[in-house]
Amino acid sequence: MKALIYEGIKHVKVARVEDPKLLKSDDIIIKVTSTAICGSDLHLFHGMAPNMQKGFILGHETMGIVEEAGTEVQKVKKGDRVIIPFPIACGHCWYCEHELYSQCDNSNRNGTVGAIFGSSEIYGGYDGGQAEYLRVPYANVGPKVIPEDMADEQVLFLTDVLPTAYWGVDIGGVKKGDTVVILGCGPIGLTAIKWAILAGAKRILAVDYIKYRLEHARRYGVESVNLEEQDDTGEYLHDITDGGADVVLDCVGVDGKITTFEKIETVLRLQGGSKSAIEIATQAVRKGGTVVLLGVYGTRYNMFPLGDFFGKNVTLKMGQCPVHAYVDPILQMIREKKFDPTDIITHKLSLDQGAHAYEIFDKKEDNCIKVILKP
Repeated sequence: MKALIYEGIKHVKVARVEDPKLLKSDDIIIKVTSTAICGSDLHLFHGMAPNMQKGFILGHETMGIVEEAGTEVQKVKKGDRVIIPFPIACGHCWYCEHELYSQCDNSNRNGTVGAIFGSSEIYGGYDGGQAEYLRVPYANVGPKVIPEDMADEQVLFLTDVLPTAYWGVDIGGVKKGDTVVILGCGPIGLTAIKWAILAGAKRILAVDYIKYRLEHARRYGVESVNLEEQDDTGEYLHDITDGGADVVLDCVGVDGKITTFEKIETVLRLQGGSKSAIEIATQAVRKGGTVVLLGVYGTRYNMFPLGDFFGKNVTLKMGQCPVHAYVDPILQMIREKKFDPTDIITHKLSLDQGAHAYEIFDKKEDNCIKVILKP
């Protein structure tokens, strides 16, 4: 089959690889109909993940049609059209039974956190879905059958973007009348804005430095702040919100824009990425407020502004979204036309154009927000 594989830092390509096979009795094989590139994939693209081997198949936002099913698979059958949540979860460990699927105790033999498709050996070493076919383990737990009258574009983001953004607003406790700051207007940030609106937030401020993303955010009727136009974005947000926001969502993670006084080498050596979004959050949140880290962070971080959070009695929440717990309610909202997830899609390309897709997404070219690949 064809698959998009990692070949080294900033180097991916489409290659012929071996077709996946059923390895356990509760596996399925799906024929991929749509897959997407996530900001987390760019961390791999930039070589930020340890134990990333050449030839590894990328991608964790995937859906398709069941081609084969193991003998113990009961939830789905051949011919079913399914979406695949990005965390791999067994369904019966303590964490799965308490709906913390992203922390499954049994899916990742290589670490303490749960496994993720297409995310290197440290996250279980499972092949990703940017390919023509994908093996899906624990098929009685993860895959969700999708109604035939719904387009791929309506449901593909149930694999990650929609639940992750919803979860951030949910655990952040966003409620009617709140002021919310969204740091980063990529797919997660833009979707979080829409969930915050539905949650009743009175005032939402979208922060980024990429003009076309800010323009997209303004379409939702929210305020935008270009961090390149401010000497101190955190202080500016603090001032214009009269003491800080009730909730700040960091949808940036290690992709944070490095400030002019930071050297890239120092950042990579000491921090594993930029802390700029976290530092803005310390200033932008009110005393007693909540900060949610939705953007992915990796290694340990020196000079983390813990004292700033402590001094303001700030609640910190973070982590990988337990996608499985949110699929059904979000799917229902899409069916009832209460939420349209398709407006962030800017590019639909063939899998053969995968390397080009990574390039424009990484370099923020051609007004790229979200790419869907079609095998």
